Amino acid sequence: PALAEKAAHVTMLQRSPSFMFSAPAEDALANTTRKVLPAKLAYAVTRWRKILFQQISYKTIRKYPAAAKRRLIELIRAQLPEGFDVKKHFTPRYNPWDQRVCLTPDGDLFNAIKAGKAGVVTDDIDRFTPQGILLKSGKELAADIIVTATGLTLDVAGGAALSVDQKPVVYAKTFVYKGLMYADVPNFASVFGYINASWTLRADLISAYVCRLLRHMDRHHLASATPRQTDPAMVATPFWEFSSSYVSRANDALPKQGPIAPWRQPQDYLTDVRELRFGKIDDGVLEWGPEQARDTALNSPSPQS
Repeated sequence: PALAEKAAHVTMLQRSPSFMFSAPAEDALANTTRKVLPAKLAYAVTRWRKILFQQISYKTIRKYPAAAKRRLIELIRAQLPEGFDVKKHFTPRYNPWDQRVCLTPDGDLFNAIKAGKAGVVTDDIDRFTPQGILLKSGKELAADIIVTATGLTLDVAGGAALSVDQKPVVYAKTFVYKGLMYADVPNFASVFGYINASWTLRADLISAYVCRLLRHMDRHHLASATPRQTDPAMVATPFWEFSSSYVSRANDALPKQGPIAPWRQPQDYLTDVRELRFGKIDDGVLEWGPEQARDTALNSPSPQS
């Protein structure tokens, strides 16, 4: 939509449709709340209202996927020109939240289509041509400029290569503790956010948990904290149960999760608040290294990136 404001015409070429949902770019209720409440309280009220709405809507959609799919398609159809092929271009093969649901602020994408400034083509690419793109259907899509927006590659821990006692850590063979630490890897945490909500919600909780962990170690004169997964029969499942191509491509490189806490990431903010912000630090899963090991730990080789 932003490109369509200046270009003569923009075509969105997609291999398959995605679910899309329109919402106001400005939250009128939040603006009103700021006028009648102190700034700090207004922020808290708006933040929790949005979190709870997201949690309730996500769980409702997952519980009633067929009804949710019908409703989302109805809302999309109502915002597009009469006769537009909604089934081909805006009806995904999967259920809502099997992959992410895209937000279009103020319906900007649909407005650009109605105005004739943008269009949608659903097809596979055969190859590039001097004029544009040749599609598998045989149609050639003419283009002056091609902007690529695919090929996302997920990278665990920012690509850092870790080793413990000179033995390399293979992320794909590790279980993730509370969605932030790795089994048998001491003193190392990384951020995994939500796939069904704002990434930063969980990033905040992880940061707070790490601070709590460090304070616990300082109080008890501990040098290291290492999650230990001691059940040899624990079944490993994909870290993210998501059907998006970029996730499927990365499954062989991503760490694994188990069937129960603390080895399973719930994708639920309220559960994470309870566990990460208020849960017990010394839960019987973390193995502690005493303070006398601190010098050894500090003098051991650092992770190499």
